[in-house]
Amino acid sequence: MPSLIITETLTQTQHFNMEQDDRGRNKNLGKNFICRLQCMFSHSTSERLSLEDTQQWSQSLERLLESKYGLATFRTFLKSEFSDENIEFWLTCEEYKKIKSSFRMSSKAKKIYEQFIKAEAPKEINIDYYTREQIKSAVKTPNLQCFDDAQKIVYGLMERDSYPRFLRSDIYRSLLESLAADAVKG
Repeated sequence: MPSLIITETLTQTQHFNMEQDDRGRNKNLGKNFICRLQCMFSHSTSERLSLEDTQQWSQSLERLLESKYGLATFRTFLKSEFSDENIEFWLTCEEYKKIKSSFRMSSKAKKIYEQFIKAEAPKEINIDYYTREQIKSAVKTPNLQCFDDAQKIVYGLMERDSYPRFLRSDIYRSLLESLAADAVKG
């Protein structure tokens, strides 16, 4: 009986130590990620990543994507899951909508189709057959709205699937914890 108590105590101690190690790793992950984010954007602005801004990312996917730090963090998360094709497509479509030249629009539309839409494309997105065929036809004489339906589908997928996973992820949680600890220190 005493050996059973000792074994249980050792197991509990090991479990406690593993939890402490995980917390330490997450704290370092958060700190390291903050440094990486701020280094990425240090050349363009003096705006720093704040706890309040980071907390607002949890209000909506739109709020997350409006933040340069939020977008960079979300992309990093998706890359870590090998599922960044949706955000890459969405961002590419946002850039596409800014094109003024019809020649450039035609060229870019074909590239988007080849990269994201076409069956077996390198970064094929998950859209239905009808939408895929509709885009295939639209790319022949493209306009600024030819990818809108697919972009809405992809946004919906990210909003329902990737975004909730992101909010539960170690990357986001450790970032919040690290910023909260810094805020307490002042």
